[in-house]
Amino acid sequence: MTLYQPVSGYSYNSDSLFLYDFISRFNPKGELLDVGAGCGIVGLLLARDFAKVRLSAVEKQELFIKYAKKNALVNEIEYRLYESNFLELEEEDKYDFIVSNPPFYPDGVQKSEDTVLINARYASNLPLDLFFKKVVRLLKPHSHFVFCYDPSSFGDICSALAKVKMRICDVQFVHPKEEKNASLVMVHARNGSKSMIKVLEPLIVMCENEYTQMTKKIFIKADTQSIKCQL
Repeated sequence: MTLYQPVSGYSYNSDSLFLYDFISRFNPKGELLDVGAGCGIVGLLLARDFAKVRLSAVEKQELFIKYAKKNALVNEIEYRLYESNFLELEEEDKYDFIVSNPPFYPDGVQKSEDTVLINARYASNLPLDLFFKKVVRLLKPHSHFVFCYDPSSFGDICSALAKVKMRICDVQFVHPKEEKNASLVMVHARNGSKSMIKVLEPLIVMCENEYTQMTKKIFIKADTQSIKCQL
């Protein structure tokens, strides 16, 4: 898949590819909403691989809206894109899957004055409680919410999901190396579920100075080519 991105500033990284692979485990179909789509990578990959997905997305930043539309066009994927803040999105439509690689950096690590980077990275732009309340209002009964986040916030994630009566069904932690702490957590939650949490085998990104076989398989499956340009 060819993906156009801005020349400078925020670009998608391996987190988006890991999330795409994680979501693929649950065979998405029906109405799918990609929240904070950026250049569109997660939703477009899922729509490419799963013929029964009907893709919508929401993105508030004008810069990324241009790239998401371009990427849907060049990859010939039907795409309904809401140019809106997710928290202000109208709630007429309901979804079978809501997926997201949301901003999750704590404000304490804020290092950039770039507005695009701030909106894309920092959790204060989409607080967990407000985020999850909105997700629940947009989901059909017994549907799926799949997202990634900072693993140090996993306790807060569990608490915030419980408040909106959603239950974690599957979770996977991503570690840069086997001896390193997790750098990402991926969560599959459902409304109306009574399942126990299934903790998947951790994804180890690198062994010594090479990608692990698991990581290589994900990159091969995603098959993305990034082109940085000015639209």
